[in-house]
Amino acid sequence: MPGNREGPNAAFQHALTLCMKTVSGEPELNVTFGAETPGLTGTRARLPQLSRDLGAEEVAVTRGLSDAFALRLANHDQGTHNRYRPEGKVARAVFEAVEQARVEAIGARAMQGMAGNLSAMLEERYQRKAVNVAQDRENVPLEDALSLIVRQRLTGQEPPECARELVELWRPWIEDKASGELDNLGDAVDDQVAFARMSREMIAALDMADELGDDPDESEDTSEEEQEAEPGESEENQEGEQQTESAAAEEMMEAEGESEDSMQDAAEIDLEQVPDDLDDESMPDGEEPWRPQLPFSSLSNEDFYRVFTNQFDETIAAEDLCDAEELARLRNYLDKQLANLQGVVARLANRLQRRLMAQQNRSWDFDLEEGVLDAARLTRVIMDPMHPLSFKVEKDTQFRDTVVTLLLDNSGSMRGRPITVAATCADILARTLERCGVKVEILGFTTRAWKGGQSRERWLADGKPATPGRLNDLRHIIYKSADMPWRRARRNLGLMMREGLLKENIDGEALIWAHNRLLGRSEQRRILMVISDGAPVDDSTLSVNSGNYLERHLRQVITDIEQRSPIELIAIGIGHDVTRYYSRAVTIVDAEELGGAMTEKLAELFESTDTMRPAARRGRLRKAS
Repeated sequence: MPGNREGPNAAFQHALTLCMKTVSGEPELNVTFGAETPGLTGTRARLPQLSRDLGAEEVAVTRGLSDAFALRLANHDQGTHNRYRPEGKVARAVFEAVEQARVEAIGARAMQGMAGNLSAMLEERYQRKAVNVAQDRENVPLEDALSLIVRQRLTGQEPPECARELVELWRPWIEDKASGELDNLGDAVDDQVAFARMSREMIAALDMADELGDDPDESEDTSEEEQEAEPGESEENQEGEQQTESAAAEEMMEAEGESEDSMQDAAEIDLEQVPDDLDDESMPDGEEPWRPQLPFSSLSNEDFYRVFTNQFDETIAAEDLCDAEELARLRNYLDKQLANLQGVVARLANRLQRRLMAQQNRSWDFDLEEGVLDAARLTRVIMDPMHPLSFKVEKDTQFRDTVVTLLLDNSGSMRGRPITVAATCADILARTLERCGVKVEILGFTTRAWKGGQSRERWLADGKPATPGRLNDLRHIIYKSADMPWRRARRNLGLMMREGLLKENIDGEALIWAHNRLLGRSEQRRILMVISDGAPVDDSTLSVNSGNYLERHLRQVITDIEQRSPIELIAIGIGHDVTRYYSRAVTIVDAEELGGAMTEKLAELFESTDTMRPAARRGRLRKAS
């Protein structure tokens, strides 16, 4: 895209793109730089947005991520990977992590510079995971430790310093169970098929044989025997197959044509307006875009929670749900509804701004020989002309780079005063925090339909299988991305006033979505604030599952984030007690109190926990309210 070639880092981006094309052997590789989660889909790679002051560490990390993408394109076949991939969730995560370790080992063994880049990427990744505070194996994913052990066996490189405790928690158990299988992996690093077979053997040795599923090699042998046993097929069957193949070929050609058109259209879209799951929708069935192992990016549904189908879910920018004229009208309506409240919330926001700016206030070093003239000490020169002039120099106090995500419940129960207050408070807080150098993302979650939708229709058409899991179409809305200026996103918040937008709420999956978006950010400190007025409710899902199905999942997701994630989580309940879900939360009775609750809780986070160690901060969150 043309925008990617502009700016102070254009030369570096151009060189990085050429390098990726060379290493991957893909001259048509399309590389973009944006704030969304880095990922690789087909021949499209998305890398993190580069800062204006590009430092050596950021260069190495970005190059490491680009090398990982390029090496995967050059040395990985997705068809082979899908054929040997296990069925169980844990075994699949292990298989994926070990395969990526193989791909990166090929480049690290061939090129010393690439090995350094990949090491820098891993170092930064595990620093953000804060794995060094883990005390037992339960809090450390097996796939993380195993991938680093495999990398060490294949390249001879020690695990990153910040991840060595993680590895040592698992190493005795892994090597006791699968030492021989680990030794054999080095002989097959250049052969994906042989490596995949050995990986499955290693997974079986780690007591996960029941998660492997059918042996793909045995199924191939069986199909060949069946073909030999039935050489004489009827002419009708052959003609039927030919017709089927012909129809499939025509459909494929049409699909390719549509794909080319969509690629051309995509080239004209602004990066900030592209939904996160745009690439996912274009992938063939059974395949997913590959993304690097971001911290807790696997945070998802445990075995008890299932999704019948996510084919009809959508993540969409607010401006794509209605035209600009309607957005402007809705925004004007929102402003009129809350003309009186805006003054109150603005005063609270200004108070928050003063408290934040106080932490960023500069202190001074006095009585220096150079710097800014210290006017307060000029009297000494007047009294004694021989006294030297006194100068002072400003010094900045430490204030960590921060991003805040506001996740707003867009369910039908928020209709009326609660949603208008929430929209206005989010709007004013975003503007206030932006002035303080804190980036803000505003997200909303609801469903596309009442009591089901296309997901429920699909379930009915399939014969109503028992316990289908979540049975509605999710709608996740991006009102303002973290890198979008407030002035550009202001109109989008008016969308919450649109009739028919607010439907049902599935909080657990929305929390995972917002959490994983934050994980893709480069800021040192990440805060997620949830604003809701009730427990998760979706009539379609609850009518065919247990009554606490969605609530149980929400509790599990909250526990995972609060106990394992580096992201700080806080919640505000409007007329609903959310303190029974969240460790750090507050409940307000009237929506009019929302502005005060939001500003006060944000101020508490900034003032009381900014200098605390991660482990101490998590303890504080567990005890709070």
